[in-house]
Amino acid sequence: MTALTLSTTAASGLRADAIVIGVAKGAKGPVVAPGAEALDKAYDGRLAGVLETLGASGGEGEVTKLPAPSGFKAPLVLAVGLGAVPEKDADYDTETLRKAAGVAARALAGSRKAAFALPLTDAADAGAIGEGALLGAYSFDAYKANGRDPKAKNGKAPLAEVALLGGKPRDKAYKAAIERAVAVSEELNRARDLVNTPPNDLNPESFAAIAQAAAKEHGIKVQVLDEKALVKGGYGGILGVGAGSAAGPRLVKLSYTSSKARKHLAFIGKGITYDSGGISLKPAGHNETMKCDMSGAAAVFAAVVAAARLGLEVNVTGWLALAENMPSGSATRPGDVLRMYSGKTVEVLNTDAEGRLVLADALWAASQEKPDAIVDVATLTGAMVLALGNRTFGIMGNDDAFRAALHEAAEEVGEPAWPMPLPEHLRKGMDSATADIANMGERMGGGLVAGLFLREFVGEGITWAHLDIAGPAFNEGGPFGYTPKGGTGSAVRTLVRVAELTAAGELG
Repeated sequence: MTALTLSTTAASGLRADAIVIGVAKGAKGPVVAPGAEALDKAYDGRLAGVLETLGASGGEGEVTKLPAPSGFKAPLVLAVGLGAVPEKDADYDTETLRKAAGVAARALAGSRKAAFALPLTDAADAGAIGEGALLGAYSFDAYKANGRDPKAKNGKAPLAEVALLGGKPRDKAYKAAIERAVAVSEELNRARDLVNTPPNDLNPESFAAIAQAAAKEHGIKVQVLDEKALVKGGYGGILGVGAGSAAGPRLVKLSYTSSKARKHLAFIGKGITYDSGGISLKPAGHNETMKCDMSGAAAVFAAVVAAARLGLEVNVTGWLALAENMPSGSATRPGDVLRMYSGKTVEVLNTDAEGRLVLADALWAASQEKPDAIVDVATLTGAMVLALGNRTFGIMGNDDAFRAALHEAAEEVGEPAWPMPLPEHLRKGMDSATADIANMGERMGGGLVAGLFLREFVGEGITWAHLDIAGPAFNEGGPFGYTPKGGTGSAVRTLVRVAELTAAGELG
């Protein structure tokens, strides 16, 4: 993990491989952002012109490299684009800084140390820059022969250290912001690692073992229900999905408690470690990335551990509904009826609509503890990707105010999201002549149908929201901002923010 420190050393005097500055897009050309005053002075006030000569415009995510001026101990200056210059008297927003730091950290892979001289006006800026740098430096190389050896041919280790210039190491707010950035980023990157791990190495049992080890390290109580316990408890949804796999399903419960807590949150994650579609097999071309179908469980796991590391004054219970959805002679068939943990029966019309089945059991289990609110997270439907694209997740729920609060929290931490409705007329499409409900309804609005299905398994009177992260959970394109190719850790920061707001009495 990249090291992160606050530094009061002048940019000219810090020994580093590079100095990172910001450049914005002005009306008449690039504008050097605050934080780079010493460099601009060393260029006789002509740094913006030099950057423009090198092709820089200040556009968001743009990277321009140039030699450092005489008298600086770092040999390289890296200017990263911030986008449009803020309106008069306005500062750069935290998400702009977060993205810029991520771009810079990725561009400096293979370097030992970089000094970040981006615009920094308060502790929130420091936290955003630190978080962006740590997330942008992420690399998943566990399965590459070169690993993380920077000396290996074609191999570049992540940027080893980031020093934030202009920070205040002795200021409590700055120290807290950096500590938060480290805890959240490390756990989010752990979630990314899990999503990127191939399914031959990550199955329900091994995922549960990883959760147990982390829980022990961070003082979190953990309970793992294996196949025998699931059968005894009547968890028909999780068992039905996992019936076709040689790797048995698991339900993992992670409980973080605070002696000062006044509220209790339950987070539930879909953890399909590989989704073949089961008997309703996915078509060719749709299987290669299905290791990411446990992204919801990875996000919940990371959020609970982050809450523990931050010592938040709220009780958080994480439920990881883990199964592998495979076709075999023992697999659930279309037309089968499952008796769920709640006692309701579900007619399975499509075994590729499996995520809602494991979540339904976990939702009912969580409801028995009467938490103040439940949030489930899942790569649930392709319909949500069609509706919102690859970078935005949908939010549904049984309480409009809570849904709006989650949307605000997501946008605050830089995770694009959008509130979605649960139209009552779509519920009728899941009526079954055989069972209490079918796991499929109308094709159009399929993401909303899935939300309506899940609502059936939320305990009466409990506030609930559903995050469908099918789009942003796995990035098949090139990296951007602080988001890498592959697993992204979507929803981790939103869940942590929801926990923080709840602890502060500002939510719920």
